[in-house]
Amino acid sequence: HGVRQMRTAWADGPEFITQCPIRPGGSYTYRFTIQGQEGTLWWHAHSSWLRATVYGALVIHPKEGTSYPFPKPKRETPILLGEWWDANPIDVIRQATRTGAAPNVSDAYTINGQPGDLYKCSSQDTTIVHVDSGETNLLRVINAGLNQQLFFTVANHKFTVVGADATYVKPFTTSVLMLGPGQTTDVLITANQPPARYYMAARAYASAQGAPFDNTTTTAILEYKAAPCPAKGVKINPTFPSLPAFNDTATATAFTSSFRSARKVEVPTEIDENLFFTVGLGLNNCPPGASSSSCQGPNGTRFTASMNNVSFVLPSNFSLLQAHHQGIPGVFSTDFPSVPPVKFDYTGNVSRSLWQPISATKLYRLKYGARVQIVLQGTSIVTAENHPIHLHGYDFYILAEGFGNFNPQTDTSKFNLVDPPLRNTASVPVNGWSVIRFVANNPGVWLMHCHLDVHISWGLAMAFLVENGVTELEALEEPPVDLPVC
Repeated sequence: HGVRQMRTAWADGPEFITQCPIRPGGSYTYRFTIQGQEGTLWWHAHSSWLRATVYGALVIHPKEGTSYPFPKPKRETPILLGEWWDANPIDVIRQATRTGAAPNVSDAYTINGQPGDLYKCSSQDTTIVHVDSGETNLLRVINAGLNQQLFFTVANHKFTVVGADATYVKPFTTSVLMLGPGQTTDVLITANQPPARYYMAARAYASAQGAPFDNTTTTAILEYKAAPCPAKGVKINPTFPSLPAFNDTATATAFTSSFRSARKVEVPTEIDENLFFTVGLGLNNCPPGASSSSCQGPNGTRFTASMNNVSFVLPSNFSLLQAHHQGIPGVFSTDFPSVPPVKFDYTGNVSRSLWQPISATKLYRLKYGARVQIVLQGTSIVTAENHPIHLHGYDFYILAEGFGNFNPQTDTSKFNLVDPPLRNTASVPVNGWSVIRFVANNPGVWLMHCHLDVHISWGLAMAFLVENGVTELEALEEPPVDLPVC
Protein backbone atom coordinates (compact mmCIF):
# COMPACT_ATOMS: atom_id res chain seq x y z
CA HIS A 1 0.00 0.00 0.00
CA GLY A 2 1.48 3.29 -1.13
CA VAL A 3 4.55 1.95 -2.94
CA ARG A 4 4.97 4.05 -6.10
CA GLN A 5 5.50 0.91 -8.26
CA MET A 6 7.17 2.84 -11.08
CA ARG A 7 6.53 0.74 -14.23
CA THR A 8 5.85 -2.34 -12.04
CA ALA A 9 2.05 -2.19 -11.90
CA TRP A 10 2.03 -6.02 -11.99
CA ALA A 11 3.27 -5.89 -8.37
CA ASP A 12 0.53 -3.53 -7.16
CA GLY A 13 -1.79 -6.24 -5.85
CA PRO A 14 -5.53 -5.42 -6.07
CA GLU A 15 -7.51 -8.39 -7.39
CA PHE A 16 -8.84 -8.09 -10.95
CA ILE A 17 -7.14 -4.69 -11.34
CA THR A 18 -3.44 -5.58 -11.82
CA GLN A 19 -3.62 -9.35 -11.33
CA CYS A 20 -5.99 -12.22 -10.76
CA PRO A 21 -6.18 -13.35 -7.12
CA ILE A 22 -3.56 -15.80 -5.86
CA ARG A 23 -5.38 -19.12 -5.67
CA PRO A 24 -5.46 -21.11 -2.40
CA GLY A 25 -2.17 -22.98 -2.20
CA GLY A 26 -0.65 -20.83 -4.96
CA SER A 27 2.04 -18.18 -4.70
CA TYR A 28 3.20 -15.01 -6.43
CA THR A 29 6.38 -13.01 -5.84
CA TYR A 30 5.96 -9.22 -5.83
CA ARG A 31 9.04 -7.55 -7.35
CA PHE A 32 9.41 -3.79 -7.12
CA THR A 33 11.93 -1.04 -6.41
CA ILE A 34 11.52 1.60 -3.69
CA GLN A 35 12.30 5.00 -5.20
CA GLY A 36 12.24 8.33 -3.40
CA GLN A 37 10.10 7.12 -0.50
CA GLU A 38 11.16 7.03 3.15
CA GLY A 39 9.11 6.30 6.25
CA THR A 40 6.12 4.07 6.90
CA LEU A 41 3.94 2.23 4.41
CA TRP A 42 2.25 -1.15 4.85
CA TRP A 43 1.10 -4.22 2.97
CA HIS A 44 -2.28 -5.95 3.01
CA ALA A 45 -4.44 -8.42 1.13
CA HIS A 46 -6.57 -6.75 -1.56
CA SER A 47 -9.21 -9.41 -2.11
CA SER A 48 -12.71 -9.17 -0.62
CA TRP A 49 -12.32 -8.48 3.14
CA LEU A 50 -9.21 -10.64 3.65
CA ARG A 51 -7.15 -7.62 4.69
CA ALA A 52 -9.06 -7.63 8.02
CA THR A 53 -6.35 -9.98 9.30
CA VAL A 54 -3.74 -10.14 6.49
CA TYR A 55 -1.58 -7.04 6.87
CA GLY A 56 1.69 -5.70 8.25
CA ALA A 57 4.05 -2.72 8.37
CA LEU A 58 6.44 -1.84 5.54
CA VAL A 59 9.23 0.34 6.96
CA ILE A 60 11.56 2.23 4.61
CA HIS A 61 14.68 3.41 6.43
CA PRO A 62 16.94 6.24 5.24
CA LYS A 63 19.59 5.15 2.71
CA GLU A 64 22.85 3.93 4.20
CA GLY A 65 25.01 6.90 5.11
CA THR A 66 22.03 9.26 5.47
CA SER A 67 19.79 9.90 8.45
CA TYR A 68 16.40 11.20 9.48
CA PRO A 69 15.71 14.95 9.17
CA PHE A 70 15.31 14.91 12.99
CA PRO A 71 17.49 13.56 15.84
CA LYS A 72 17.72 9.78 15.56
CA PRO A 73 15.12 8.24 17.88
CA LYS A 74 16.31 5.82 20.56
CA ARG A 75 13.96 3.14 19.28
CA GLU A 76 11.17 2.68 16.74
CA THR A 77 7.86 0.90 17.27
CA PRO A 78 5.23 0.13 14.62
CA ILE A 79 1.71 0.68 16.00
CA LEU A 80 -0.80 -1.15 13.80
CA LEU A 81 -4.42 -0.26 14.51
CA GLY A 82 -6.73 -3.05 13.38
CA GLU A 83 -10.32 -4.21 13.51
CA TRP A 84 -11.60 -7.56 14.75
CA TRP A 85 -14.81 -9.51 14.18
CA ASP A 86 -15.90 -12.49 16.30
CA ALA A 87 -16.70 -14.08 12.93
CA ASN A 88 -15.01 -14.78 9.63
CA PRO A 89 -14.90 -11.32 7.95
CA ILE A 90 -15.59 -12.98 4.59
CA ASP A 91 -18.86 -14.37 6.01
CA VAL A 92 -19.74 -10.87 7.24
CA ILE A 93 -19.43 -9.27 3.80
CA ARG A 94 -21.02 -12.28 2.04
CA GLN A 95 -24.09 -11.97 4.26
CA ALA A 96 -24.30 -8.24 3.51
CA THR A 97 -23.95 -8.87 -0.23
CA ARG A 98 -26.70 -11.50 -0.04
CA THR A 99 -29.12 -9.29 1.92
CA GLY A 100 -28.29 -5.85 0.49
CA ALA A 101 -28.04 -4.53 4.05
CA ALA A 102 -25.05 -2.91 5.75
CA PRO A 103 -22.52 -5.45 7.11
CA ASN A 104 -22.24 -6.02 10.84
CA VAL A 105 -19.79 -3.66 12.54
CA SER A 106 -16.62 -5.04 14.14
CA ASP A 107 -16.53 -6.40 17.72
CA ALA A 108 -13.19 -4.85 18.69
CA TYR A 109 -10.29 -2.71 17.60
CA THR A 110 -6.72 -3.89 18.11
CA ILE A 111 -3.25 -2.43 18.63
CA ASN A 112 -0.58 -4.75 17.21
CA GLY A 113 -3.13 -7.56 17.09
CA GLN A 114 -4.38 -7.25 20.69
CA PRO A 115 -7.67 -5.60 21.74
CA GLY A 116 -6.38 -4.62 25.19
CA ASP A 117 -7.58 -4.31 28.77
CA LEU A 118 -11.07 -2.94 28.17
CA TYR A 119 -12.38 -6.10 26.50
CA LYS A 120 -13.30 -9.20 28.47
CA CYS A 121 -11.20 -11.52 26.33
CA SER A 122 -7.66 -10.32 26.21
CA SER A 123 -6.27 -8.33 29.13
CA GLN A 124 -3.41 -10.78 29.72
CA ASP A 125 -2.15 -10.16 26.17
CA THR A 126 -2.28 -6.35 26.02
CA THR A 127 0.50 -4.86 23.88
CA ILE A 128 3.18 -3.15 26.01
CA VAL A 129 5.63 -0.58 24.62
CA HIS A 130 8.62 -0.06 26.93
CA VAL A 131 10.44 3.28 27.27
CA ASP A 132 13.30 4.72 29.31
CA SER A 133 12.77 8.06 31.01
CA GLY A 134 13.98 10.97 28.92
CA GLU A 135 14.33 9.13 25.62
CA THR A 136 12.58 10.13 22.40
CA ASN A 137 11.10 7.28 20.36
CA LEU A 138 9.49 7.02 16.95
CA LEU A 139 6.02 5.50 16.70
CA ARG A 140 4.99 4.42 13.19
CA VAL A 141 1.18 4.49 13.42
CA ILE A 142 -0.83 2.68 10.72
CA ASN A 143 -4.61 2.49 10.46
CA ALA A 144 -5.03 -1.06 9.14
CA GLY A 145 -8.68 -1.12 10.22
CA LEU A 146 -11.17 -2.25 7.63
CA ASN A 147 -13.99 0.27 7.93
CA GLN A 148 -13.26 2.93 10.52
CA GLN A 149 -11.33 6.16 10.89
CA LEU A 150 -9.63 6.17 14.30
CA PHE A 151 -8.45 8.68 16.87
CA PHE A 152 -5.21 7.66 18.64
CA THR A 153 -3.63 9.17 21.74
CA VAL A 154 -1.29 8.39 24.66
CA ALA A 155 -2.21 9.57 28.18
CA ASN A 156 -0.30 12.69 29.34
CA HIS A 157 2.05 12.68 26.32
CA LYS A 158 2.26 14.81 23.20
CA PHE A 159 3.28 13.73 19.69
CA THR A 160 5.50 15.54 17.21
CA VAL A 161 4.29 14.51 13.76
CA VAL A 162 7.27 14.08 11.40
CA GLY A 163 5.99 11.93 8.53
CA ALA A 164 2.94 10.53 6.77
CA ASP A 165 2.51 7.98 3.98
CA ALA A 166 6.32 7.57 3.62
CA THR A 167 7.01 11.30 3.19
CA TYR A 168 8.53 13.68 5.75
CA VAL A 169 6.36 16.60 6.83
CA LYS A 170 6.94 19.93 8.56
CA PRO A 171 6.92 18.86 12.23
CA PHE A 172 3.90 19.86 14.32
CA THR A 173 2.75 18.98 17.82
CA THR A 174 -0.56 17.39 18.75
CA SER A 175 -2.03 15.27 21.52
CA VAL A 176 -4.27 13.24 19.21
CA LEU A 177 -3.97 11.67 15.75
CA MET A 178 -6.80 10.85 13.33
CA LEU A 179 -6.06 8.27 10.67
CA GLY A 180 -8.37 6.95 8.00
CA PRO A 181 -7.88 3.32 6.94
CA GLY A 182 -4.80 3.18 4.71
CA GLN A 183 -3.07 6.20 6.23
CA THR A 184 0.21 6.14 8.18
CA THR A 185 1.61 8.78 10.53
CA ASP A 186 5.13 8.87 12.00
CA VAL A 187 5.37 10.61 15.37
CA LEU A 188 8.10 11.30 17.91
CA ILE A 189 7.14 10.81 21.55
CA THR A 190 9.37 11.85 24.46
CA ALA A 191 9.19 9.96 27.76
CA ASN A 192 9.06 13.11 29.88
CA GLN A 193 6.40 12.13 32.42
CA PRO A 194 6.79 10.59 35.91
CA PRO A 195 7.83 6.91 35.49
CA ALA A 196 4.56 4.93 35.41
CA ARG A 197 2.28 3.11 33.00
CA TYR A 198 0.17 5.10 30.54
CA TYR A 199 -2.55 3.86 28.22
CA MET A 200 -2.26 4.29 24.47
CA ALA A 201 -5.83 4.22 23.16
CA ALA A 202 -7.71 4.28 19.86
CA ARG A 203 -11.39 4.58 19.12
CA ALA A 204 -13.69 5.53 16.29
CA TYR A 205 -14.04 8.85 14.54
CA ALA A 206 -17.59 8.20 13.32
CA SER A 207 -18.73 11.00 11.01
CA ALA A 208 -21.81 9.37 9.44
CA GLN A 209 -24.89 10.54 11.29
CA GLY A 210 -27.10 7.68 12.40
CA ALA A 211 -24.88 4.94 10.95
CA PRO A 212 -24.00 2.13 13.39
CA PHE A 213 -20.31 1.81 14.34
CA ASP A 214 -18.09 -0.09 16.77
CA ASN A 215 -17.94 2.22 19.80
CA THR A 216 -15.35 0.21 21.78
CA THR A 217 -11.84 1.39 22.71
CA THR A 218 -8.62 -0.53 22.14
CA THR A 219 -5.63 0.01 24.43
CA ALA A 220 -1.93 -0.72 24.69
CA ILE A 221 0.40 0.37 27.50
CA LEU A 222 3.36 2.75 27.36
CA GLU A 223 5.44 1.46 30.28
CA TYR A 224 8.40 3.33 31.73
CA LYS A 225 11.09 0.85 32.69
CA ALA A 226 11.59 2.74 35.95
CA ALA A 227 7.87 2.55 36.83
CA PRO A 228 7.52 1.50 40.49
CA CYS A 229 6.19 -2.03 41.03
CA PRO A 230 2.86 -2.07 42.89
CA ALA A 231 2.69 -3.75 46.29
CA LYS A 232 1.80 -7.44 46.23
CA GLY A 233 -1.87 -7.96 45.47
CA VAL A 234 -2.42 -4.30 44.53
CA LYS A 235 -3.46 -3.53 40.96
CA ILE A 236 -2.68 -0.03 39.72
CA ASN A 237 -4.39 0.78 36.43
CA PRO A 238 -2.41 2.77 33.86
CA THR A 239 -3.32 6.44 33.47
CA PHE A 240 -6.17 6.77 30.95
CA PRO A 241 -6.14 9.45 28.22
CA SER A 242 -9.00 11.69 27.24
CA LEU A 243 -10.22 10.89 23.72
CA PRO A 244 -12.24 13.12 21.37
CA ALA A 245 -15.97 12.49 21.07
CA PHE A 246 -16.85 9.93 18.37
CA ASN A 247 -18.23 12.67 16.08
CA ASP A 248 -15.56 15.30 16.78
CA THR A 249 -15.10 16.54 13.23
CA ALA A 250 -13.42 19.76 14.46
CA THR A 251 -10.54 17.76 16.01
CA ALA A 252 -10.25 15.51 12.92
CA THR A 253 -10.15 18.56 10.63
CA ALA A 254 -7.64 20.46 12.78
CA PHE A 255 -5.36 17.44 12.54
CA THR A 256 -5.64 16.71 8.80
CA SER A 257 -5.27 20.38 7.87
CA SER A 258 -2.03 20.73 9.89
CA PHE A 259 0.06 18.77 7.36
CA ARG A 260 2.63 20.58 5.21
CA SER A 261 5.51 19.26 3.13
CA ALA A 262 8.87 19.57 4.87
CA ARG A 263 10.03 22.11 2.27
CA LYS A 264 8.77 24.04 -0.75
CA VAL A 265 7.64 21.61 -3.46
CA GLU A 266 7.06 21.70 -7.21
CA VAL A 267 3.29 21.56 -7.57
CA PRO A 268 1.97 21.30 -11.15
CA THR A 269 0.41 24.71 -11.84
CA GLU A 270 -0.75 24.24 -15.43
CA ILE A 271 -3.43 21.54 -15.57
CA ASP A 272 -4.13 19.20 -18.50
CA GLU A 273 -6.94 17.21 -16.87
CA ASN A 274 -9.32 19.08 -14.56
CA LEU A 275 -11.54 16.37 -13.04
CA PHE A 276 -14.43 16.55 -10.59
CA PHE A 277 -15.46 13.28 -8.88
CA THR A 278 -18.37 12.87 -6.49
CA VAL A 279 -17.88 10.20 -3.81
CA GLY A 280 -20.74 8.82 -1.80
CA LEU A 281 -23.33 6.18 -1.07
CA GLY A 282 -26.51 5.22 -2.88
CA LEU A 283 -29.45 2.82 -2.79
CA ASN A 284 -30.43 0.42 -5.56
CA ASN A 285 -34.08 -0.44 -5.99
CA CYS A 286 -34.89 -4.08 -5.41
CA PRO A 287 -34.38 -5.89 -8.74
CA PRO A 288 -37.57 -7.21 -10.39
CA GLY A 289 -38.38 -10.68 -9.11
CA ALA A 290 -35.87 -10.53 -6.23
CA SER A 291 -37.04 -11.75 -2.84
CA SER A 292 -37.41 -9.24 -0.01
CA SER A 293 -34.68 -11.12 1.88
CA SER A 294 -32.15 -9.81 -0.66
CA CYS A 295 -33.34 -6.19 -0.31
CA GLN A 296 -32.87 -5.43 3.37
CA GLY A 297 -31.46 -1.93 2.92
CA PRO A 298 -33.61 1.11 3.84
CA ASN A 299 -37.21 0.77 2.59
CA GLY A 300 -36.55 -2.50 0.76
CA THR A 301 -33.49 -1.35 -1.19
CA ARG A 302 -29.88 -2.54 -1.52
CA PHE A 303 -26.89 -0.42 -0.41
CA THR A 304 -24.50 0.74 -3.11
CA ALA A 305 -21.85 3.45 -3.58
CA SER A 306 -20.34 5.30 -6.51
CA MET A 307 -18.01 7.90 -7.97
CA ASN A 308 -19.64 10.23 -10.50
CA ASN A 309 -22.75 8.02 -10.39
CA VAL A 310 -20.81 4.94 -11.56
CA SER A 311 -20.70 1.99 -9.16
CA PHE A 312 -17.49 0.16 -10.04
CA VAL A 313 -17.76 -3.50 -11.07
CA LEU A 314 -14.66 -5.70 -10.96
CA PRO A 315 -14.14 -8.01 -13.96
CA SER A 316 -13.92 -11.74 -13.20
CA ASN A 317 -12.07 -13.43 -16.08
CA PHE A 318 -9.11 -11.08 -16.56
CA SER A 319 -7.42 -8.32 -14.61
CA LEU A 320 -7.87 -4.86 -16.13
CA LEU A 321 -4.12 -4.49 -16.60
CA GLN A 322 -3.93 -7.84 -18.40
CA ALA A 323 -6.89 -6.87 -20.63
CA HIS A 324 -5.22 -3.53 -21.44
CA HIS A 325 -1.76 -5.03 -22.03
CA GLN A 326 -3.04 -7.86 -24.24
CA GLY A 327 -5.72 -5.81 -26.00
CA ILE A 328 -8.57 -8.08 -24.81
CA PRO A 329 -11.87 -6.40 -25.81
CA GLY A 330 -15.07 -6.20 -23.79
CA VAL A 331 -13.48 -6.20 -20.31
CA PHE A 332 -13.73 -2.44 -19.66
CA SER A 333 -14.60 0.84 -21.33
CA THR A 334 -12.67 4.14 -21.07
CA ASP A 335 -15.65 6.48 -20.73
CA PHE A 336 -15.58 7.18 -16.98
CA PRO A 337 -17.10 10.69 -16.74
CA SER A 338 -14.70 13.56 -15.95
CA VAL A 339 -17.50 15.41 -14.13
CA PRO A 340 -20.78 14.23 -12.57
CA PRO A 341 -23.36 13.44 -15.28
CA VAL A 342 -25.82 15.67 -13.40
CA LYS A 343 -24.90 18.76 -11.37
CA PHE A 344 -26.77 18.95 -8.05
CA ASP A 345 -26.46 20.30 -4.51
CA TYR A 346 -23.98 17.58 -3.51
CA THR A 347 -24.10 18.16 0.25
CA GLY A 348 -27.70 19.37 0.47
CA ASN A 349 -31.03 17.57 0.30
CA VAL A 350 -30.45 15.36 -2.75
CA SER A 351 -33.40 14.29 -4.90
CA ARG A 352 -34.17 10.57 -4.55
CA SER A 353 -33.96 10.29 -8.34
CA LEU A 354 -30.16 10.63 -7.98
CA TRP A 355 -29.68 7.92 -5.36
CA GLN A 356 -29.35 4.99 -7.78
CA PRO A 357 -26.07 4.85 -9.75
CA ILE A 358 -25.32 2.76 -12.83
CA SER A 359 -23.04 -0.28 -12.46
CA ALA A 360 -20.12 -0.52 -14.90
CA THR A 361 -16.38 -1.14 -15.38
CA LYS A 362 -15.34 2.29 -16.63
CA LEU A 363 -11.77 3.61 -16.70
CA TYR A 364 -10.49 7.13 -17.28
CA ARG A 365 -7.65 7.37 -19.80
CA LEU A 366 -4.69 9.65 -19.02
CA LYS A 367 -1.85 10.52 -21.40
CA TYR A 368 1.64 9.88 -20.02
CA GLY A 369 2.86 13.06 -18.31
CA ALA A 370 -0.59 14.64 -17.99
CA ARG A 371 -0.89 17.12 -15.11
CA VAL A 372 -4.03 16.13 -13.25
CA GLN A 373 -6.24 17.94 -10.74
CA ILE A 374 -9.14 16.14 -9.08
CA VAL A 375 -11.81 17.71 -6.90
CA LEU A 376 -13.07 14.91 -4.64
CA GLN A 377 -16.56 15.99 -3.58
CA GLY A 378 -18.43 14.12 -0.86
CA THR A 379 -22.20 13.78 -1.14
CA SER A 380 -24.98 13.57 1.43
CA ILE A 381 -26.81 10.75 -0.40
CA VAL A 382 -28.09 8.27 2.25
CA THR A 383 -25.66 9.85 4.75
CA ALA A 384 -22.59 12.07 4.50
CA GLU A 385 -19.33 10.80 5.94
CA ASN A 386 -15.56 11.18 5.82
CA HIS A 387 -14.10 9.09 2.97
CA PRO A 388 -10.41 8.04 2.93
CA ILE A 389 -9.72 8.08 -0.83
CA HIS A 390 -6.61 6.14 -1.90
CA LEU A 391 -4.89 6.24 -5.30
CA HIS A 392 -2.68 3.30 -6.28
CA GLY A 393 0.65 3.85 -8.04
CA TYR A 394 0.90 7.53 -7.10
CA ASP A 395 1.40 10.05 -4.36
CA PHE A 396 -0.50 13.32 -4.78
CA TYR A 397 -0.44 16.80 -3.30
CA ILE A 398 -3.48 17.78 -1.23
CA LEU A 399 -3.97 21.47 -2.08
CA ALA A 400 -6.97 22.18 0.13
CA GLU A 401 -10.03 20.72 1.81
CA GLY A 402 -13.27 22.28 2.98
CA PHE A 403 -16.93 21.76 3.81
CA GLY A 404 -20.03 22.08 1.64
CA ASN A 405 -19.89 22.12 -2.15
CA PHE A 406 -16.58 23.00 -3.81
CA ASN A 407 -16.82 26.45 -5.39
CA PRO A 408 -14.19 27.02 -8.12
CA GLN A 409 -14.75 30.79 -7.94
CA THR A 410 -13.88 31.14 -4.24
CA ASP A 411 -12.21 27.91 -3.03
CA THR A 412 -9.23 28.03 -5.41
CA SER A 413 -7.94 30.95 -3.31
CA LYS A 414 -7.43 28.43 -0.47
CA PHE A 415 -5.03 26.26 -2.53
CA ASN A 416 -1.61 25.72 -0.96
CA LEU A 417 0.76 25.73 -3.94
CA VAL A 418 3.90 26.22 -1.82
CA ASP A 419 4.20 23.29 0.61
CA PRO A 420 1.10 21.08 0.35
CA PRO A 421 1.44 17.59 1.89
CA LEU A 422 2.24 14.61 -0.34
CA ARG A 423 -0.05 11.68 0.50
CA ASN A 424 -1.43 8.47 -1.02
CA THR A 425 -4.74 8.57 0.90
CA ALA A 426 -6.82 11.74 1.39
CA SER A 427 -9.46 12.12 4.08
CA VAL A 428 -12.32 13.79 2.19
CA PRO A 429 -14.20 15.66 4.98
CA VAL A 430 -17.75 14.71 5.90
CA ASN A 431 -20.08 16.77 3.66
CA GLY A 432 -17.00 18.38 2.12
CA TRP A 433 -14.27 18.21 -0.50
CA SER A 434 -10.53 17.76 -1.08
CA VAL A 435 -8.48 18.86 -4.08
CA ILE A 436 -5.47 16.82 -5.20
CA ARG A 437 -2.86 17.12 -7.97
CA PHE A 438 -0.34 14.72 -9.50
CA VAL A 439 1.55 14.09 -12.74
CA ALA A 440 0.56 10.89 -14.58
CA ASN A 441 4.11 9.57 -14.99
CA ASN A 442 3.53 5.91 -14.06
CA PRO A 443 2.00 3.77 -16.83
CA GLY A 444 -0.56 1.08 -15.99
CA VAL A 445 -4.06 0.64 -14.60
CA TRP A 446 -4.40 2.29 -11.20
CA LEU A 447 -7.30 1.89 -8.82
CA MET A 448 -8.70 4.87 -6.94
CA HIS A 449 -11.08 3.89 -4.16
CA CYS A 450 -12.51 4.60 -0.76
CA HIS A 451 -10.39 2.69 1.78
CA LEU A 452 -13.44 1.82 3.87
CA ASP A 453 -13.80 -1.74 2.59
CA VAL A 454 -17.56 -1.71 3.01
CA HIS A 455 -17.62 1.14 0.47
CA ILE A 456 -15.32 -0.49 -2.07
CA SER A 457 -17.50 -3.63 -1.72
CA TRP A 458 -20.42 -1.42 -2.77
CA GLY A 459 -18.51 0.04 -5.75
CA LEU A 460 -16.98 3.29 -4.45
CA ALA A 461 -14.03 3.11 -6.84
CA MET A 462 -12.77 3.89 -10.34
CA ALA A 463 -9.52 3.28 -12.21
CA PHE A 464 -7.14 5.31 -14.34
CA LEU A 465 -5.55 3.88 -17.46
CA VAL A 466 -2.23 5.73 -17.79
CA GLU A 467 -0.69 5.27 -21.24
CA ASN A 468 2.95 4.44 -21.88
CA GLY A 469 5.34 7.30 -22.60
CA VAL A 470 7.55 7.41 -25.70
CA THR A 471 10.73 5.84 -24.28
CA GLU A 472 11.28 2.38 -22.86
CA LEU A 473 11.81 3.91 -19.39
CA GLU A 474 8.33 5.44 -19.64
CA ALA A 475 6.63 2.15 -20.47
CA LEU A 476 5.07 -0.58 -18.35
CA GLU A 477 7.37 -3.54 -17.79
CA GLU A 478 6.40 -6.93 -19.24
CA PRO A 479 4.29 -9.14 -16.92
CA PRO A 480 6.19 -11.65 -14.75
CA VAL A 481 5.94 -15.32 -15.67
CA ASP A 482 4.35 -16.28 -12.32
CA LEU A 483 1.51 -13.74 -12.59
CA PRO A 484 -1.65 -15.48 -11.28
CA VAL A 485 -4.31 -16.34 -13.87
CA CYS A 486 -8.07 -16.25 -13.28
